[in-house]
Amino acid sequence: MSKAILTISVILHSGLVVFNPATAAAQQSGADVARAYRESHEAEIIGDFAELLALPNVASDSAGINRNAIYLRDALRALGIDAELLRLADQPRVPPIVFGEIRVPGATRTLGVYVHYDGQPVDSSRWTHGPWQPTLYTRAMESGGVARSMPVPGEPVDPEWRIYARSAGDDKAPLGALLPVLTAFREANVTPTSNIKFFFDGEEEAGSQHLREYLESNRDRVDDIDIWLFFDGPVHQSGRPLLTFGVRGVTGMEVTVYGPNRPLHSGHYGNWAPVPGQMLAELLATMKDGDGNVLVEGFYDTVEPIGDAEREALAALPDYDEELKEELGLAWTEGEGQSLAERLLLPSLTVRGLSSGNVGRLARNVIPATATATLGIRLVKGNDPQHMRELVEAHIQRQGYHIVREDPDHATRLAYPKIAKITGGGGYRASRTAMDVPIVQEVVGAVRAAAGDDLVLFPALGGSLPLYLFTEVMGKPALIVPIANHDDNQHAPDENLRIANLWYGIDLYAALFTMPPGATP
Repeated sequence: MSKAILTISVILHSGLVVFNPATAAAQQSGADVARAYRESHEAEIIGDFAELLALPNVASDSAGINRNAIYLRDALRALGIDAELLRLADQPRVPPIVFGEIRVPGATRTLGVYVHYDGQPVDSSRWTHGPWQPTLYTRAMESGGVARSMPVPGEPVDPEWRIYARSAGDDKAPLGALLPVLTAFREANVTPTSNIKFFFDGEEEAGSQHLREYLESNRDRVDDIDIWLFFDGPVHQSGRPLLTFGVRGVTGMEVTVYGPNRPLHSGHYGNWAPVPGQMLAELLATMKDGDGNVLVEGFYDTVEPIGDAEREALAALPDYDEELKEELGLAWTEGEGQSLAERLLLPSLTVRGLSSGNVGRLARNVIPATATATLGIRLVKGNDPQHMRELVEAHIQRQGYHIVREDPDHATRLAYPKIAKITGGGGYRASRTAMDVPIVQEVVGAVRAAAGDDLVLFPALGGSLPLYLFTEVMGKPALIVPIANHDDNQHAPDENLRIANLWYGIDLYAALFTMPPGATP
């Protein structure tokens, strides 16, 4: 990371960075300061971002995750913030939390900033360039963009450029915007109006299995946070800026059905031996109707209704579904007559993957022995992950299947005509913060100052984050403040970030960190 000379006055106190307004220059608009810094350092900001993106960050890669954590810790330290890596006792392979803190004397509000620095696994063969080989394009590949070199200092930067790499959008984009804001503030002696605590998670894409333990074992560090800001996710599909008050939860399972105990020649045994692929297709077809409504008994029964403020926000959303269908090449959608926003307020059941035998050049004249489907279940507020999985399992049993947890032995195969092995599970609940909470309205005002009247207020994001740990376990409100472009190929090959969205993130975070002080408790 480039090391700009940093000049802000700080007082080190009890291992924390304390920003001292008495020694700071007259307050300026945080957004103006950050924008001026960005305009004079655009090439350097992109170069630093590319350096971070070049670090492999799959959560299961312990060595790679630690390199990312150390990089971020050192980047905060270079800004005068006494950051550290939080680890769990006797669990050295668990990704660390990168923790840092800014204390502002007299501040009456503390912001918690959550970002995750791990990324989804990759199939490098499906990427145009290596997933950790950041590559700049003149615009989106599908719009005719071409690769170009990284800019040099002073070279004009086109905001329509895109940088391609794993985690460019999800979720290193906020880090690429956050560090320049802190650098700009330090150089210009701008003091935040809130205490700020940084909490960077290294296993969100692996389900944040240890996040609760981290929060509870470090409660003394985070209990004074008044509101959590999740820097994650894409803006609205229309390209308009977005503020989200909740997320869907997530769970799922893998279902394997069985035919013969070995693959059979389809000529010799076709029309006689059960075909697992066909059995699985028939089973899956019983789970949803032609309009996309889930037919699993009780699937919608525990949905918690939204409130009046959420209904008003839904009514004010831009009508963008037809444009989105055009963009995605869709002639129809599930739940026709209902908008995407309305559908996101319901739990969903998705076939994430299917496998049985081979296709294309590898196809063979065989009846495979098994067929497997991976099911994803997105949850809304009121749904419990285990309960929702139990509903799906009960549905599978009603279709005549005997459920096992391991591959069946010979005796089990002879005893039951239909067998389904169900594995997987886990996940977490959905969460939604009320829109009318006073500190939430303070954040809405700050985001609107950066985003303007185009700001979209959305009750719940379609994706999932472990927000419930902060709202239910820690008992604090939490909002999602996204900056990535909606077409960033999140979780997919050729993930990317539009440079204009990186610039927006810088404006946004600067406004949040210098929003008018909160009321004295």
